[in-house]
Amino acid sequence: MAAQRLFDILTEQLEKNPNNKFLSAKVDGVWKDYSFTETQFYVNKVSQLLLNLGLKKDDKIAIISANRPEWNFADLGAQQIGVTAVPMYPTISEHDYEYIFNDAGIQYAFVGDNTILKKVQPLLGKSASLKGIYIFDKEKGATNFWDALPNDVDEAKIQNAKQSIQEEDLATIIYTSGTTGNPKGVMLTHKNIVSNINGVKQVVHFGYGEKSLSFLPLCHSFERMVFYAYLSFGIHIHYAESLDKIAENLQEVKPYCFTTVPRLLEKVYEKIMAKGADLTGFKKKLFNWSMDVASEYELGKNKGLWYNIQLEIARKLVFTKWQEALGGNVKFIITGAAAMQPRLITLFTAAGVNVIEGYGLTETSPVISCNLVEESKRCIGTVGLPIPTVEVKLAEDGEIIVKGDSVMKGYYGRQDLTDEVIDKDGWFHTGDIGTWIKRNGVEFLKITDRKKELFKTAGGKYIAPQAIENKFKESNFIEQIMVVGGDDKKYVSALIIPSFPQLESWAKENGIAISTNEALLVNAQVKDLFDKEIKALNKHFGQWEQIKTFALLANDWTQETGELTPTMKLKRKFICEKYKKEIAGLYA
Repeated sequence: MAAQRLFDILTEQLEKNPNNKFLSAKVDGVWKDYSFTETQFYVNKVSQLLLNLGLKKDDKIAIISANRPEWNFADLGAQQIGVTAVPMYPTISEHDYEYIFNDAGIQYAFVGDNTILKKVQPLLGKSASLKGIYIFDKEKGATNFWDALPNDVDEAKIQNAKQSIQEEDLATIIYTSGTTGNPKGVMLTHKNIVSNINGVKQVVHFGYGEKSLSFLPLCHSFERMVFYAYLSFGIHIHYAESLDKIAENLQEVKPYCFTTVPRLLEKVYEKIMAKGADLTGFKKKLFNWSMDVASEYELGKNKGLWYNIQLEIARKLVFTKWQEALGGNVKFIITGAAAMQPRLITLFTAAGVNVIEGYGLTETSPVISCNLVEESKRCIGTVGLPIPTVEVKLAEDGEIIVKGDSVMKGYYGRQDLTDEVIDKDGWFHTGDIGTWIKRNGVEFLKITDRKKELFKTAGGKYIAPQAIENKFKESNFIEQIMVVGGDDKKYVSALIIPSFPQLESWAKENGIAISTNEALLVNAQVKDLFDKEIKALNKHFGQWEQIKTFALLANDWTQETGELTPTMKLKRKFICEKYKKEIAGLYA
């Protein structure tokens, strides 16, 4: 019988491959592995701990930690007895923690380390529901997760609890980070997520028993669903030590696949280009020639013998190093959460690294559509084909609307907000504007913008900022960009963070002394360089969409400094407020 509840997928693997390695993480610099049997053992211990604490069906626990096996033990252990796990980002504010704890009625929190513990501990006095905190790391004066796990487990009692869980029961509440206001709790049932897994499994084949590296936060719906999909394929998951150690961990694990967000692949590309810029002589000519060959690549098209020979040479002499940097065994990389530059996907694909772009929202469990590994079922610049278990259509205004078993139960405690996004016929309104692109007789979904992010110029023309931003990020000199306009503004402007490694290499070549980022940006030659870049890229847009003025900024936008959400999306209102002086200057 096919899995109906998420923990059934673990039961299936336990019956097929009890001793196969499933989860791995570094402990004191050494990989520690857990088989399916060991995973079930600790999952049962968590279930027993929660039962001993008096938790019952529909009670809530919080999981706040970087990716590690304990995260999964707590998640699956709660699910088995009907307790709802509420995952949260370790990076959110104390105000957001307090809001979510009170809104969900969190009774116990499972946290990763002392940094998170310090942010959550004050809630023991502020939150009426919070009774205790367990920490995965050893920390003096704190209740340790491992020490708290009971020695004795009543397996019959756990089995009875498991049998009482229905597919329509709540599996998790995921609070969406959003860009403004308080987070909303998305209620997802077992049926929601299992349906999504089944749809993804029909089109993306992960390779049974292969290895993966995981570093996107498990508290995000994308990596959470991918975790269960990996589980159903018997994939051996390795958790990266940190974002800084991803390159090193890729070499150790040599994964078959992994998931990421565009921002991280952009960083990889920037490092590659910076290394290329530092080359000299024949090596530099070879690198630049290879990049030119790759940029002419067309998906699924045979461009003739001469081009194929050139591409093979480029792959052998230059692009094998890209593949080696990713571990040497990667068959595909799945990216989501934000749009990725088509040019970048083209370059990676030409280099022999398949980047598969998909689309979804927390409210849809999350996957709605994705490109596939087969080139005939891929279209660069789109988010692919709807997965088989999801129905997709465009509303009259172009909004993407979705129907299927993976659409959420609703927003926790907010029927009013639920009714705003799910209509009487069961269609979920995504808030994204889309269109269909036909390639080889197949229709692919393309997102043109967020409905809420569209703005109108003083001249009455609508502007879709994401489309403009993605095109301008194709410049080697532009790392981050936000298009500005609307209200009474007569034209479109932009805030730009340059790619400083590229800019510094260019400055050296042109004899420009480098002291600080700020000094570089006021240099007349640098300003002239960006003027030319903007003019060249403006040609791709209508007169009303073109960037007329811009400001160059010296510091990256990050989660820590507040400009990006945990899924690396721009917080537009925050950025507008932070740089209101610079924006005012663009319209002076």
